[in-house]
Amino acid sequence: MSKYSKQTNWGQFVPLVTVFFFWGFVAASNDILIPVFKNAFGLSQSQSQLVAVAFYVAYTVGSLIYMLISRSIRQDLINKIGYKNALIAGLLISAAGTLLFYPAANAGSFLLMISALFIVGLGFSLQQIVANPLAIELGPVETGSQRLTMAGGINNLGTTIGPLIVSFAIFGSATAANTDASIESVKIPYLILGAAFLLVAVLLKFSNLPAITPTIKEDTSEDQPGEHRTSVMQYPQLVLGMIAIFLYVGVEVATPSNLPAYMESALGFNTKSIAPYISLYWASLMIGRWTGAVEAFDFRAGAQKIARFLAPYLAFGVFLLVNAIARHDLSHFYIYGLVILVMIFGDIASKGNPARMLLIFSVMGIIALLTGMFTTGMASVYAFTSVGLFCSTLWPCIFALAINGLGKFTNQGSGLLIMMIMGGGIVSFAQGKIADMTNIHASFIVGVLCFAYLAFYAVRVTRILKLQGITLEQKKDEAQ
Repeated sequence: MSKYSKQTNWGQFVPLVTVFFFWGFVAASNDILIPVFKNAFGLSQSQSQLVAVAFYVAYTVGSLIYMLISRSIRQDLINKIGYKNALIAGLLISAAGTLLFYPAANAGSFLLMISALFIVGLGFSLQQIVANPLAIELGPVETGSQRLTMAGGINNLGTTIGPLIVSFAIFGSATAANTDASIESVKIPYLILGAAFLLVAVLLKFSNLPAITPTIKEDTSEDQPGEHRTSVMQYPQLVLGMIAIFLYVGVEVATPSNLPAYMESALGFNTKSIAPYISLYWASLMIGRWTGAVEAFDFRAGAQKIARFLAPYLAFGVFLLVNAIARHDLSHFYIYGLVILVMIFGDIASKGNPARMLLIFSVMGIIALLTGMFTTGMASVYAFTSVGLFCSTLWPCIFALAINGLGKFTNQGSGLLIMMIMGGGIVSFAQGKIADMTNIHASFIVGVLCFAYLAFYAVRVTRILKLQGITLEQKKDEAQ
């Protein structure tokens, strides 16, 4: 007998998560482009962060366009065209952006390069508005955040592979002597990526994803506090959650975006040698998300406990495998297996409660950043990369908490949350500015402040939802 009221629709969920892979591939690849563009175009640290600004601000612009169109037609745009068609449209927009890399690379134009990333991000914004709530919808409500975590694990398969492929395209193999960046070589992986966007758009067209949005009704029963709200902004869990998403994406992106500059200036690394560590950072998110996704499967209790320890090390094995294929020295990374244990115990302590997990992992993120700031050498590098472990499940936690109880306003709330992804660019730029004014090592204090707010949100949102009659504890029967 199942523990949940309904089963996950894997036939619809599997094609959906392909778009999550692409988001990760491009986002992590930006961390290789940043030091390459910085050196090739003679940029300051803050100027190099315009790569992140262009990409992540596109999410905000895309969300604004979505809301303006919805208002002009007096109907939710996604409800009108449907989930499937919205995903396909987003993929086509992103494919158009990848085409711009060809003239941008040939002309050696930084402005065209970041314009191409901006268009890719516009397409991603539409995909994100659709895919995140849909991932929650395609199964039991009890495991919605875990299902979104699973999708995030696929996203981070892309983030693990992306930096290695783009680095290889620019510099060649790990064993080659070449350490000079070729701007023109950037166009090849992005043109291939554009072709992949088009292929997935065709596959989604013939998939069994719902053609129309499932109808989400607001609970207006008399004993439900806060019924009959007339605006999505009347939900404090969403308003505070928008700030949380802004700062969460900010620290998640700013940490690896500024890590290359720290490794180059403080530790003497060259740009080419940094790629495996950027890959490790993003693989850390995959490790955490594969761990958090275990509860999305209807395992018996004993099997679930075993899977919680196996899943993260399986993900770590994927990281080691792709780096072995890239012929990188793996001996530096084995000790990281001990750091993973800390994340596993944090996951177990959360007991499936998204607010508790948000609090625990935010505190761990603060400890990791402070450790990195007050140490030097490889100890500091591993401390900074471990931030990925503690960011790993925060997106689904915040997203699920912020849209909890929104009812018919769920799509609007999702659009507003996606808008806040611009934090990835703005926080990265702010950290770059602080690095220019002080030093790159001290600039990681920005991430500490971001995590501090996330810990506050975890505590506050629990009280807000409780007042609305919403409990965060998973209600499951014992497995039969």
